[in-house]
Amino acid sequence: MTSGINRSLTLELVRVTEAAAVACAPLIGRGDEKAADQAAVNATRTELNKLDIDGKIVIGEGERDEAPMLYIGEKVGTGQGPKIDIALDPLEGTTLTAKGMPNALAVIALAEHNNLLNAPDTYMQKIAVGGGLPDGVVDLDASPQENIKELAKAKGVSPEHITVCVLDRPRHQDIMEGIRSAGAKVSLISDGDVAGIIHTTNPASGIDLYMGTGGAPEGVLAAAALACIGGQMQGRLVTDSDHQKERAAQMGVSDFDRKYTLDDMAKGDIILSMTGVTSGALVQGVSYEENAIITDSLVMRRSLGETPTSTTRWIRARHHMTDKFTQDGK
Repeated sequence: MTSGINRSLTLELVRVTEAAAVACAPLIGRGDEKAADQAAVNATRTELNKLDIDGKIVIGEGERDEAPMLYIGEKVGTGQGPKIDIALDPLEGTTLTAKGMPNALAVIALAEHNNLLNAPDTYMQKIAVGGGLPDGVVDLDASPQENIKELAKAKGVSPEHITVCVLDRPRHQDIMEGIRSAGAKVSLISDGDVAGIIHTTNPASGIDLYMGTGGAPEGVLAAAALACIGGQMQGRLVTDSDHQKERAAQMGVSDFDRKYTLDDMAKGDIILSMTGVTSGALVQGVSYEENAIITDSLVMRRSLGETPTSTTRWIRARHHMTDKFTQDGK
């Protein structure tokens, strides 16, 4: 069966995340999270609407009444093309951008219709590891101590050699205590758990495991990345209010305690693009040269056709000031 995602969409998607990163880059370090986020959203919507797809946002910036953000259920694209589900965070790391800190990204994933988890903008419990490990080596319902013990055993090391990435939040105090009591190390990040989860796939990062609760949009985006490059992940939506449960039910969620696997969150053919806003371990941030803007992007593509492929590309682009890209402020 032929995929509905044409390979040419890969570079088209990179243009979208490049535009978002360039649009919000002038606001790096200026302390205005909302302005930076809105700049990224505006650029993302403009570029998405140029794509020949019948696109629908299934993981976005909020509910419909929160427009002009890219809301869940919003239709994008020209409408002339395949039905595509979209998960996005036009600016993953609004606080990082506002404070001029590392690892802010513009991130978007595409999949065929019904292949990305459709859920309300809420929190998600998450656990993730990289590839090459036994299936089920970690479990969302196990304690930090149990997960570290099993992961260390699978890797053939002692728990003292395991490092766990955790968002630095008061709600994670018990998790951090459990990690340290198991003898493992904690690596705290202030924001940006998409990058934190992807780090588990790269031995050079020093991160073996990700644990904690963060945004559901970021969870689905991270799952899309792991689906392309390998790894394991589980997640559970956190629905604290009747409104969230009502919205989730409208989106087809009937079991609010369900533990989602990687394949539940992102399946089929997938394209994911991320462009650095500020520099980090994955990609460099937007920079400037005389008469040019420099962007650095990471794009992943998984195809499950007759000959399954998985490709990761790094794209460093020099956008000349004479280009329409920079003249239009995109």
